[in-house]
Amino acid sequence: MPVQWHALCLGLFASIIAPFGGFFASGFKRAFKIKDFGDSIPGHGGITDRMDCQMVMAVFAYIYHQSFVVAQNLPAEMILEQILINLTLEEQQALFVKLGQIIDEKMTAQS
Repeated sequence: MPVQWHALCLGLFASIIAPFGGFFASGFKRAFKIKDFGDSIPGHGGITDRMDCQMVMAVFAYIYHQSFVVAQNLPAEMILEQILINLTLEEQQALFVKLGQIIDEKMTAQS
């Protein structure tokens, strides 16, 4: 996937979903009757008050990176096994027939 699509996904999440991290932190503070998470920045709360959206974004970015960017080194047997688990017997037979046809075509193309 081109880097522009990854940037689009991260940008959309950052602009639409991540601000809810601030709302969650605000609700958490109200529930416990806390004005600020700290006093390192006078009048603005602590570092946590400045970083609540970034924490949500960091979790999303990590999961997104591990799921869609990092190459998965899964053996073909494991992938095929996961596919077959969810197929009916008829669908499995159709898959094997199609794979056989593909292999036959490649064998005839090589000779």
